[in-house]
Amino acid sequence: MERKIRILVAKPGLDGHDRGAKVVAQALRDAGMEVIYTGLHQTVDQIIQAALQEDVDIIGLSIMSGAHLPICEKLMKKMKEKELEDTTVVVGGVIPTRDIPRMQQMGIKGIFPGGTPFDESIRWIKEHVKSR
Repeated sequence: MERKIRILVAKPGLDGHDRGAKVVAQALRDAGMEVIYTGLHQTVDQIIQAALQEDVDIIGLSIMSGAHLPICEKLMKKMKEKELEDTTVVVGGVIPTRDIPRMQQMGIKGIFPGGTPFDESIRWIKEHVKSR
């Protein structure tokens, strides 16, 4: 039997809005994934440490604060330092269309702006991420 996709859902930085992250986490669980939710106000280092400890297949960031670019840059740099390049990163939240190409260049694989239907995000994850 194949192991379930393991996804870490994290709320980086000072963003205090977590309702969306909790709802997404539940939708992912309902879709058969194993979800680890880190809670609010996580640093990039805490997210990386949790991803390593939990041996996740995917890191999902929920960012509503507008700080997605610097947070993603720092995360991707730290992931390279910790040899986590094989771990897929997805980001959801308030993501302006103009920032998507830059995020893709950083290595963010899945970008789900606010309002993206759960079915679309879940389908993308299942098609692009295989559990180890």
